[in-house]
Amino acid sequence: MRRTIPAAAAAALAGLVAAGLLTPSARADTAPALTASIARASVWSSGYGADVTVANAGDAPAAGWTVEFDLPEGTSVTSHWSATRTRSGRHYTFTDVSWNGSVAPGGTQGFGFNASGLGLPLNCTVNGAPCGGGTPTPTPSPTPTPTATPTPTPTPTATPTTAPPTGPVVDVATAAQLQAALASAVPGQTIRMAPGEYRGSFVAQRPGAADRPITLTGPRTAVLVNDGPSGSGPSCPVPTAGWDPGYGLWLYRAPYWNLEGFTVRDSKKGLVVDASPHVTADGLYVHRVEEEGVHFRRSSSDGVLRDSTVEETGLVQPGYGEGVYIGSAGSNWGCHGNEGGADRSDRVLVENNRIGPNVAAEAVDVKEGTFGGVIRGNTFDGRGITGQNSADSWIDVKGVDYLIEGNTGTFTAPGTFANGYETHNPATTPAFPNGCGNVWRGNDSDLGGVGAYAVRITSTSKCPGRLNVVHASNTVRGATTGLTNIAVTP
Repeated sequence: MRRTIPAAAAAALAGLVAAGLLTPSARADTAPALTASIARASVWSSGYGADVTVANAGDAPAAGWTVEFDLPEGTSVTSHWSATRTRSGRHYTFTDVSWNGSVAPGGTQGFGFNASGLGLPLNCTVNGAPCGGGTPTPTPSPTPTPTATPTPTPTPTATPTTAPPTGPVVDVATAAQLQAALASAVPGQTIRMAPGEYRGSFVAQRPGAADRPITLTGPRTAVLVNDGPSGSGPSCPVPTAGWDPGYGLWLYRAPYWNLEGFTVRDSKKGLVVDASPHVTADGLYVHRVEEEGVHFRRSSSDGVLRDSTVEETGLVQPGYGEGVYIGSAGSNWGCHGNEGGADRSDRVLVENNRIGPNVAAEAVDVKEGTFGGVIRGNTFDGRGITGQNSADSWIDVKGVDYLIEGNTGTFTAPGTFANGYETHNPATTPAFPNGCGNVWRGNDSDLGGVGAYAVRITSTSKCPGRLNVVHASNTVRGATTGLTNIAVTP
């Protein structure tokens, strides 16, 4: 039976088309022809997040782009990434940044934004031409001739191979069922995996709510495996049709999720949490991954990793094989920074986990621009740390005001080991006194007769008024030098 789009859905579709689902602009021979499309990636009660794709349908590269649109009264852009933004009233202008201005023939670049309010963009243009294609709209003559608007032919709705699941608890047993459940999850729902191997790309983009988080749960014998990456993706990771980044599980703009009990293995990265605050991962087993095990990225604040095991990371790129990665390096803020410039994955709690052995880089890498996290009660096994990309400690703290307490760290061969815990102070902006204000308390360190200090503070002069503190409650064995290189605080 042929199925058609209801009138309300057709009207919504027309609104998105007006917002920028586009056709190529008119162009001369050997010229770029830019289009721009705006797609809502996630929607919540008071706003939405959108991805904007700038494509070149011409036969010459474009050297830069500017996308402009209006937002209706009651809707405003609250944050954005991968573009420079200016605003005049309800009119917004976004221009490329240094690394995404060039658009090759047949290629794409893009940026994104979050909006407060649910109004869709209007009057979209790219480089001055309508995002819908053609040339800029001329000033109408005094007696314009009306042009009949053709009635669009309804697009048939494809029958899905796996029906979207419903109900407060959704049981899944195959990869297709899991993908369908992730795609249609609603606040308060629990997705329950049966034992078995789930092989494919698993992306969650549906937000939960503070009082009704979405839960993905399964036993340790429920195993997510991703054979990616495959296809051609954007310069900054964004869920894109036809592209698989190879992440074992990817939460993208999906706040308020609980992840419980299952395993992620044999993937490029393990668990990646992007622009998704308030995500709790509890009791996971992440291992045999090519790069990092768990990554809180793109201002995924207030995340939790608890009672989990991470081992055997960095199998292909040892220098990028961290067990847990909090935030992003300043050099990557162009992709992963928020409107303020930094990746503010603040207040992440890493608690009661076992990290290692054979974690090729740091057990926990705390990046610059992040604040106020807690790393507590973990066991770090340093066997197999490679020393590549300066990875030679259990934790490298470049963030600010972290509490590191009650952890147990050991090191034995094989591996490269300099110190148990280190700080560094990469320069970004004056607003971020990186590597300062951190506190070590009650940690037990066995450096295996190889490491110099349990806690090595790189600089005190770079932290005026916000010094790092090492308490006397920390203990150390097997150090070639001692507990710390700064004065101990009682």
